[in-house]
Amino acid sequence: MQIDTDSGATDWIDSRTTVRSRSGAITVTTTAHGLPVAVRITESAMAMGAEALAARVLELCREGAMTAGVRLRELMSADGVDDDVLATMALPTADDLARVQSVLDAQAAAPSSWLR
Repeated sequence: MQIDTDSGATDWIDSRTTVRSRSGAITVTTTAHGLPVAVRITESAMAMGAEALAARVLELCREGAMTAGVRLRELMSADGVDDDVLATMALPTADDLARVQSVLDAQAAAPSSWLR
């Protein structure tokens, strides 16, 4: 996953996050809130079908928002914001992001059908 952003907590709100599917077939750039501002889809990803493709794009948007939340937590922590305040804000941690990515990886590896 590639992350493109400006530095500093004040720039966070205007930052963009770019996330890619594990295969690289789908790339989504989102705002800090997970709204897509650019989507790139390869021909091979088009074979997934509309419903599966839409679901994957939405997952990547959520991952982009979570990545931005982790980045905000790290920026605020570096700026001296107390850990209790950060916990109250319910910003995701790097461990939260790793768990979500692990689940998405497992789902991507699972067969979509048991039929041959």
